[in-house]
Amino acid sequence: MNSPRNCGWSGFKYAFVLFFTTLSLLVASVAANAQSIPTHHMRPDVRSGRAKFLDRLPGTQVLRLDLVLPLRDPAGLEKFLQEAYDPASPSYRHFLTPSEFAARFGPTRQDYDAVVEFAKRNEFSIVGGSFEGRIVQIAGTVTSVEAAFNVSVGVYQHPTENRTFYSVDREPSAAAGIPLWHISGLDNYSIPHPAGLHHNSNAIPSATTGSGPSASFLGSDMRAAYYGSGALTGSGQYVGLLEFYGTDLADVTTYFTNAGQTNNVSINLISADGTSTTCLYSKRCDDTEQTLDITQALSMAPGMAGLYVFVGSYDTTIFSAMATHTPLAAQLGSSWTWSPADPSSDDPYFKQFAAQGQNLFQASGDSAAYTTKSTSVYPADDAYVTSVGGTDLVTSGAGGAWASETAWADGGGGYFAADKITIPSWQAPVINTNNKGSTTYRNAPDVAANSDYTYYVCADQTTCTANEYGGTSFAAPLWAGYMALVNQQAVANGNSPLGFVNPAIYSLGVGSGYSAAFHDITSGSNGYSALAGYDLATGWGSPNGAGLIAALAGITSAPNFSITASPSSLSVVRGNSGTSTISTTTSGGYNSTVTLAASGLPANVTASFGTNPIAAPGSGSSVVTFTVGAAVTAGTYAITVTGTSGDGTIVHTASISLTITVPAADFSIAASPSTITISRGSAGNETITTAALNGFSSSIALSASGLPSRVTVSFSPTSITGSGTSTMKITVNSRASTGTHTITITGKSGSKTHTATVALTVK
Repeated sequence: MNSPRNCGWSGFKYAFVLFFTTLSLLVASVAANAQSIPTHHMRPDVRSGRAKFLDRLPGTQVLRLDLVLPLRDPAGLEKFLQEAYDPASPSYRHFLTPSEFAARFGPTRQDYDAVVEFAKRNEFSIVGGSFEGRIVQIAGTVTSVEAAFNVSVGVYQHPTENRTFYSVDREPSAAAGIPLWHISGLDNYSIPHPAGLHHNSNAIPSATTGSGPSASFLGSDMRAAYYGSGALTGSGQYVGLLEFYGTDLADVTTYFTNAGQTNNVSINLISADGTSTTCLYSKRCDDTEQTLDITQALSMAPGMAGLYVFVGSYDTTIFSAMATHTPLAAQLGSSWTWSPADPSSDDPYFKQFAAQGQNLFQASGDSAAYTTKSTSVYPADDAYVTSVGGTDLVTSGAGGAWASETAWADGGGGYFAADKITIPSWQAPVINTNNKGSTTYRNAPDVAANSDYTYYVCADQTTCTANEYGGTSFAAPLWAGYMALVNQQAVANGNSPLGFVNPAIYSLGVGSGYSAAFHDITSGSNGYSALAGYDLATGWGSPNGAGLIAALAGITSAPNFSITASPSSLSVVRGNSGTSTISTTTSGGYNSTVTLAASGLPANVTASFGTNPIAAPGSGSSVVTFTVGAAVTAGTYAITVTGTSGDGTIVHTASISLTITVPAADFSIAASPSTITISRGSAGNETITTAALNGFSSSIALSASGLPSRVTVSFSPTSITGSGTSTMKITVNSRASTGTHTITITGKSGSKTHTATVALTVK
């Protein structure tokens, strides 16, 4: 017999083994019923142990997360983008609307609803998001997060900053069948900050020709230097800015008032996720970045249709809002940087921008040449953004023309291997041993503009400053405003807006028209020397006024029109009809009719147009109605709507996917006669008839309601199967009240209920 001590140790060992065996089985069971999420979420410093674990994050603490759904057809999107940016393709610059993008490449409604239900099932509150934006914004406790995504959330000491942060301890997973691309908010390792904004009150002012106080540059000086005195103002164009904090528009008013100027553009502050759009310095909120972004964009395009400032807590939140907002801002600017857990997590949104004709200009940063020690350059190194570097500009005088420009010593540039973003096809041909770029990874910047300590800045509801602030933060919104001028001219020329501009810029750079389009900056260095042509200090250089606009906007096109269908997908129940609006838009002075026709219709389906032809000048819309007969075979049919010019020389088409479904089995009910008169003390009969529809064959139970006092009914039989009749006997007591009453006869079968009425007069 074992001693009591030995028995206790043996029992402990048994319990210990049993516990961990059970735990292993439980973990294996959870893993077997979960699926991985394609993007990474765990920080390398957590994985390696470089960040010291301190404690568990309290289970009651509430976290807000973005559940981002994947694209449905990423390969199809890549093909679409290749064609949309290939000048030889018939689809060149035929961009999509957000709803068209969602229909072609977004998740199905079923997948989106599955994520919503998953969140609710795991005790999360739905606090925002949208189907077209592929995002579900949720809030829930740490305990709920850990249970839903099979992680533990801990508090760690930041290895390079004097603060703690929270993070998951492993890659998250979700229940099988839940389609997720990324989850934002599982850590706060990286806090977004302005990418290129330096404040140096001791800087020696180098501005000598600006229009502002102490010869500092105003935004209007940048317009004069980089565009000139032309008539373009950005009319009809919208600009969107990314901000992680709100702002105080009083600072914008102060800026323009002090400059002796008036802003006539509406500024719209959009909260993408409930983040406050207000930023008051008295509450320790600095709106310097936000205000200068606004004033730079407005000054370059003072007649734009509207400026939208998107404020949010996470990059995915803001990009989702930018990609789906109405009206859609084609020119976007970002002067913030952060280190994402996975640099690929935003790629679907950047590609959506390109597919929708949007362009994001991103500040390249103020830490000079990128090195292996650089901690944050993203998203300036992403393949689908236009990275904007820094220069030191000299003008001919206040409000004067461009005179000279050198590379700004602090401007970000180079390549950042840590993010592993592959060099895009349009950049690869210009990389060589002379400019020292990478032939493997994405190089930055693409273009540049003034970033030296030469600006006039108003912010934080206090005294404005001159020649104290600089950075590529000024250059990125400047370029977004400049692109509004380019797109205005492109539309005036009868051409499409440019969308993602990098392929066109690099094509110009290697062409004979380069010197007329760009100021080629060949002096100065940020660690990489400025060179003739492309370099890692200033990219291709700064915009050469109307020359770059003319090169990008193209010549006036021949008279033409385009045709679109909305919606482009219809589902119609057999025996019914559905509609789509066909819109035509003219360009190049087109002034003729457009005749519409539909082809690809299956038998027993007809199409009729409300307006046909569309009258000269051919810009308008017509509603096409598809009438589906009762004998059409269910399925999906590709319908082509053709628009033909009055002389027959121009033909364009739009596609509509028509899905025909079989109507659900059902029944109808009727009562005859519809009115009946019965004397007190007598009885009368009604015939109740049911008709089976679409193969209905279930039993229908009959009942009556609305009977006056002392009036009863009975059914013979009390139920009908499918189609049939029943006699409803109405008996009126001799003491019943006289008058007219409405009796409702109800037929019920499962969840299906239909009624008929009889007007009963008692006399």
